[in-house]
Amino acid sequence: MTTTSHPRRWLILGVICLAQLTVLLDNTILNVAIPSLTRELDASTADVQWMINAYSLVQSGLLLTAGSAADLYGRKAMLATGLALFGIGSAVAGFATTSGQLIAARAGMGVGGALLLTTTLAVAMQIFAPEEQPRAIGIWAAVNALGFATGPLVGGLVLDHFRWGAIFLLNLPVAALALAAVLALVPESRNPRGDRPDLLGALLSTIGMAALVFAIISGPARGWTSARVLVSAAVAAVALALFARWQSRIPYPMLDLAFFRDRRFTGAVGGAVLVTFGMGGALFLLTQHLQSVLGYGPLEAGLRTAPLALTVVVLNFSGLAAKATARLGTPLSVLGGMVLMAGGLVSIASGGEGYGGVAAGLMLIGVGCAVANPAMAHAVMSAIPPEKAGVGAGINGTLAEFGNGLGVAVLGAVLSASLTAGEPLSDGLGAGLLVGAVAVLGGGLVAAALLRRADKDKTDQEKAGVLM
Repeated sequence: MTTTSHPRRWLILGVICLAQLTVLLDNTILNVAIPSLTRELDASTADVQWMINAYSLVQSGLLLTAGSAADLYGRKAMLATGLALFGIGSAVAGFATTSGQLIAARAGMGVGGALLLTTTLAVAMQIFAPEEQPRAIGIWAAVNALGFATGPLVGGLVLDHFRWGAIFLLNLPVAALALAAVLALVPESRNPRGDRPDLLGALLSTIGMAALVFAIISGPARGWTSARVLVSAAVAAVALALFARWQSRIPYPMLDLAFFRDRRFTGAVGGAVLVTFGMGGALFLLTQHLQSVLGYGPLEAGLRTAPLALTVVVLNFSGLAAKATARLGTPLSVLGGMVLMAGGLVSIASGGEGYGGVAAGLMLIGVGCAVANPAMAHAVMSAIPPEKAGVGAGINGTLAEFGNGLGVAVLGAVLSASLTAGEPLSDGLGAGLLVGAVAVLGGGLVAAALLRRADKDKTDQEKAGVLM
């Protein structure tokens, strides 16, 4: 465990957050360019879906493998490699002349993105002492929220002045600057045990997660009982079952299944899945609510989601959220934050046709995110040995991708069912938002109970140690 902080830790955190922001923007920035892509590349609906999904599919499939590689071969080396791959993919995407070229470039960017998302959090855990880690993770989490919320806004501003390729070429100077700074500032760290690479585990986890995410992505459009979805789900189930069996039998597992016997770990990961399920799906519905119900254009809708990101940024960058977590403790911070998020979703769902309820809801969600998300991320990372920090970051990222994709699929299905039943669009969107609120609240209760039990177990063990 790191006991002293790196003297240039805040500057290094700024560098890795810059790299993180670039990757996160590309999760949502392409959505605003769909009309231009359809027109200029003569792209079909299937082409456009693959342009969007190739990035998230490859990225989510590789997160665990990328984290393991970072622990094994060096987190600085993998961070630099990720930036280089992301930059190359962005250049190819920016100058693509066919749908196939853009899809391939987006897949390549997904490889770089997987390396970046796992190594940034792992590096942050290595350069900060335990007492400063909650604030550092809070800033890292605030950048996540900022990237997610500002993607459509940045994309809209760029497309108002340039062709669609500019949204990718914009990454090049940022990636180059971040790469130079990483090479100059970030210290190298790796697993001192030097475990052998688990190639079969990497293959099985990548196939399993990619197939699972593909099934979730395909379900709403193809139908949950379609051959494509059922085959993908079956492949995912078999591959992940084989992965779990393999991990339990080898002496150098990529993912030590003993982690799941730790209540702190399982509480944090359980809460993370449910909160990203609720929030990912709800924010997907929110964009439709702003445009289809309240009548805003894409850029106006993007601007009106700003209260969420701004609230998260202010509370995490100021350190107020970290202070609240230190005072309340992790279980109460997670529960309180997720209660606020659920309340925000209810406010949006019941706000009618005015923006006031949406704005209030977004601010409540922002406060909840600022407190709960860093607390859960820190709980995950602190439950894993420091030499496995990359794997921990990979687990954290994989759960976020899984929960977000599942939330969009399930809450989108709730909306579709409401519309099929003849309900107005506003009622269908409200129903989906309320389902998201229930999921977030349930996640808070589950996570808080397990985290509280883990803290009690730790206290009991410490008392027993003193008495012996």
